[in-house]
Amino acid sequence: MAVVVQKFGGTSVGDVDRIRNVANKVKKEYDKGNQVVVVVSAMAGVTNQLVELCGDVNPSYDMKEYDTVVSTGEQVTIGLLAIALQSIGVPARSFTGWQLHMITDEEAGKARIDHIDVDDIKKCLDKGIVPVVAGFQGVDENNRITTLGRGGSDTSAVAIAAALKADRCDIYTDVDGVYTTDPRFVKSARRLDKLTYEEMLEMASLGAKVLQTRSVELAMKYQVNLRVVSSFEEEPIGTTICDEEDIVEKELISGITYSRDEAKITLSGVRDEPGVSAAVFDALASANICVDMIVQTDSADGSRTDITFTLAQGDVNKAISVLDSNHDKIGYHGIKSDTNCVKVSVIGVGMRTHAGIANKMFHALSEKGINVQTISTSEIKISVLIADEYTELAVRALHTAFNLENKHII
Repeated sequence: MAVVVQKFGGTSVGDVDRIRNVANKVKKEYDKGNQVVVVVSAMAGVTNQLVELCGDVNPSYDMKEYDTVVSTGEQVTIGLLAIALQSIGVPARSFTGWQLHMITDEEAGKARIDHIDVDDIKKCLDKGIVPVVAGFQGVDENNRITTLGRGGSDTSAVAIAAALKADRCDIYTDVDGVYTTDPRFVKSARRLDKLTYEEMLEMASLGAKVLQTRSVELAMKYQVNLRVVSSFEEEPIGTTICDEEDIVEKELISGITYSRDEAKITLSGVRDEPGVSAAVFDALASANICVDMIVQTDSADGSRTDITFTLAQGDVNKAISVLDSNHDKIGYHGIKSDTNCVKVSVIGVGMRTHAGIANKMFHALSEKGINVQTISTSEIKISVLIADEYTELAVRALHTAFNLENKHII
């Protein structure tokens, strides 16, 4: 008897018919004799409606009350799915985050899980009952409802799978797996059979919207066997996310991703002396602004420098305000921002052992007349910042350059 956690996203439970479809999928797993835990999101569009209601009442709403409001979407879904399961002969009961004792920190709107008490879930499983758990939510030590950030139901599912030491965690969504790139841009994009945790983590953080980044981090930490599958296929195959050692034939390059939620800020005429760069990024960190790519260029006389960095588009105005308030401490001449940016990345574990990946990437972009503004790398990825209007052209060019429509193993 295996323990299987199944997570269904908002599109999978978008209406009553789709909830019935989910119930049938759960029943199929249950009828195999497995112990099944189900984690669900709110019905598609509901969370957005609840967020808008908060803003309509008060644009400067209290984030703790925001959590109370937006967490109600999942409560509706767990009740409806439990009813649907019962109607087809599957014993089920619903759990909100606070009933489950999913304890988080106090960071409203983006809480992090501290620990989970799975005793009640185990009792249900031992009795042949399917627990239907509200994703995206928990409760802090002060008994206040918290939410885990958008896409947090993935994290809820992986955390529960880790706590139960589940055999598998299936993430059901509206796509049938993880692809070499966005199929809307490249018709020849290929579904990947397996990905390493590291590759999926890079993809999730660099624009691929299939899984929430934090859920992949958790899966990698606790070695949770993940599978991304379609809610709308009868016998889904999907993509398995696992440890590198579990993949015999690894892809040289796994995929091309892009992220349009990018902006660039340049500080010009910054004093070129010790402590100034620290002052820039200390100020941003204190304001909880995450920075990604960083480039520093020297002036001709070596007394001044320009510092360019990238960040999320939504943080641009806040970052400019923070830097302005620290102008005297930093000592820069000018500041300018650019939101017409996109980050395009090449990802693959093959970069560790194969030379020439960067060369091929930059040649492919230059042949299409695409200028690279900023570069960042890790052991298994190369990212570049380019003008937004070249996004599709760059993705297609790189997908072709690395021949990703065909499988290349190492």
